Amino acid sequence: MSLHPHAVLPTHTVANQVPPLVDYDLATTDPVLMDGLRREGAAWAQANAQAFGEALGRADILEAGHLANKHGPELVAFDRYGHRIDEVRFHPSYHTMFSLGAAHGVHSLAWTAPQPGGHVAHAALEYLLGQVEAGVCCPLTMTYAIVPVLREDPTLARDWLPGALSTDYDPRMVPADGKRGLTFGMAMTEKQGGSDVRANTTRAVPDVDGAYRLTGHKWFCSAPMSDAFLTLAQTDAGLSCFFVPRWCPDGSRNRFFVQRLKDKCGNKSNASSEIEYHDTWALPVGEPGRGVATILDMVHHTRLDCTVAAAGLGRRALVEAIHHAMHRKAFGHRLIEQPLMRNVLADLSLEVEANLRLALRVARAYDEAETDPQAARLGRIGVAVAKYWTNKRCVTLVGEAMECLGGAGYVEEGPLARLFREAPLNGIWEGSGNVICLDVLRAGSRDPSTTEALVAELRGFAGLDARLDAAIDRAVAELSDPEQVQYRARRLVESLALAWQGGLMLRDGTPAAAEAFVATRLGGAGGVAFGTLPRGVDTSAILRAAWPAVDA
Repeated sequence: MSLHPHAVLPTHTVANQVPPLVDYDLATTDPVLMDGLRREGAAWAQANAQAFGEALGRADILEAGHLANKHGPELVAFDRYGHRIDEVRFHPSYHTMFSLGAAHGVHSLAWTAPQPGGHVAHAALEYLLGQVEAGVCCPLTMTYAIVPVLREDPTLARDWLPGALSTDYDPRMVPADGKRGLTFGMAMTEKQGGSDVRANTTRAVPDVDGAYRLTGHKWFCSAPMSDAFLTLAQTDAGLSCFFVPRWCPDGSRNRFFVQRLKDKCGNKSNASSEIEYHDTWALPVGEPGRGVATILDMVHHTRLDCTVAAAGLGRRALVEAIHHAMHRKAFGHRLIEQPLMRNVLADLSLEVEANLRLALRVARAYDEAETDPQAARLGRIGVAVAKYWTNKRCVTLVGEAMECLGGAGYVEEGPLARLFREAPLNGIWEGSGNVICLDVLRAGSRDPSTTEALVAELRGFAGLDARLDAAIDRAVAELSDPEQVQYRARRLVESLALAWQGGLMLRDGTPAAAEAFVATRLGGAGGVAFGTLPRGVDTSAILRAAWPAVDA
């Protein structure tokens, strides 16, 4: 923020401009988040969230998030002498954001939590970090998600798990045994197959001492500066999973070649790349020929963060829109005082709240999965339902919030343009919309008890509201009708998500928000666009619950 800028200019006086939203606590200004931590079994993590929220809301950290995306990463394939090094260099602001996230345990708290509720606590931290800088969330998420895979292999767990759980961020390109903390990535897709990873052509041949050598390519490999990666390659037994470190056991650089960095629509601070393996050293992970099943344990956890990230992006966009409306005047009144703007902002608030409540509920299923098979089934199918719907709504939600700022929201100086470019990302990564919806069907066909767990969750809301009861009945009927079910998969998953959100809003939300959500999303009282709430909605109560300072 500039110090004492000139407001009186030769041609006009600068007036009616909105002050920057800085130096605020992202967590305690979010009552739904703090309430959600308590309700979903992680009340102890409210202090963690508050500390992180205070740090993220500082003016210098918000600026670091901006700069990390303005000045993207650079691939340095060769050193000055012509040696191949395949390193990626980042702006210092990227390292600032990564260090902050690691220090607060975004990647590790789920596994090191002092009490039950670690995944809910992790989800809260991820939700907060993504509001300020989403690029570092990718490697932090993958580091979080690789832990259960490492734990299944005693050797990998011994050598790599301590570094994965370290809260020290160490970006140096040196062998893992000389680093204070480690980060991890994943490389699955190839040019010819994309999501169809069984079409992969990368080949693995046995080496000495149980290791393998890989040759092939990967079309997408995010965070290529990570210390090691899970990847897929064909063997005589079929598609298998491998662990690929950036350095070989003898201390030499592994043959891990970064061909180029992707020029993406958003997520600019995070280096996504195309890579090639040429006789690359790797260790097998899991059962030979069951590589997809092995790596899906990691994907299962990254999908949770894709869900949480969508909720966080929507939250930041909403807060910026409300803040703008509280300070900007038009036609003699503040925007926040004008009925139609209140309708829009309240409607956006409902969406943000429902998305967060659903994400945290799924995170709780992850926590309970260790001791409760029913919770494990719910988490398996529930994360796909939640990931699909929260991300389908994210682009429209952020775009509507941008429109609340008008032209000021469309320029890159503010955060809304960056949020808008970021908004489609998590709906594409870790399974795009069709893949995710078909995965919901696949989970139920492979194990009907998985679908039964979701139905039991929905039936648990029975009796709260007749409109919800009807919506649950419709969704369950769709779920049990096999005719053309694949063709209708998107409609089915949408119905499941809305019924689930409606139940959570009625059970846990404020009466005003719950009634408005059910009336518009389940009862047919609203329109298609945001800002079409019906008469009688208590917009004041909804906005106060979303942003307590709204009446100030």
